[in-house]
Amino acid sequence: MINILKNISLFRNVDTLLLKNVIGTYNLQNRIYNKGKTVHDQNEVCSGIDVILSGKLVAYSLTSHGSETTVFEFTSGGVVGANLLFGDNNKYPLNIYSIEETSLIYIPKSAVDTLLKDQLFAIEFIKILSSNSQGLNRKIAIYTQKSLRENLINYLSAQANIQNSKTIYLPISKKQLADHLGVQRPSLFRELKNMKDEGLIEINNRIITLLI
Repeated sequence: MINILKNISLFRNVDTLLLKNVIGTYNLQNRIYNKGKTVHDQNEVCSGIDVILSGKLVAYSLTSHGSETTVFEFTSGGVVGANLLFGDNNKYPLNIYSIEETSLIYIPKSAVDTLLKDQLFAIEFIKILSSNSQGLNRKIAIYTQKSLRENLINYLSAQANIQNSKTIYLPISKKQLADHLGVQRPSLFRELKNMKDEGLIEINNRIITLLI
């Protein structure tokens, strides 16, 4: 268990004896969630943090029509619940489930309290809080843009810069892109078609060429 945790940035520099004592005192164990398994329900009280060892979790919201929009993704090394644990309103604002088999370690609040006495752990914990806050700010920026087209152009332009080409390969599926932009798939497909008809882009499945 110690070797597993030491591979996670949050615990990498924590005193080994302290970590060993926490593992024994609080009986920390791996938890496995199969694909599609709910990990936390919306409005459930957050009583600890989940450290992801492998796999992927998503936090999603349900629209009035019953479809879901992905708000956050948590992958290996990610920590769920850090920004909620010590808040006055410490309930999960979103549903969280596994989109593939996921292994994680649940650490109760009392154990986190003990670990925070270690300065290096505290620094890494603050980094996680900052990273989560930045991720939320990016989502807010996306949702408050003037239009879906502007968000879409910004995303495609960013990928063009990353891939150093006007012709890009979408690194995620169109469903995932719709979730990323906070819209439904029909809206995304309709806007892509409109942009193609207006001569702004060319589309061949996940290959898109920017003509602007």
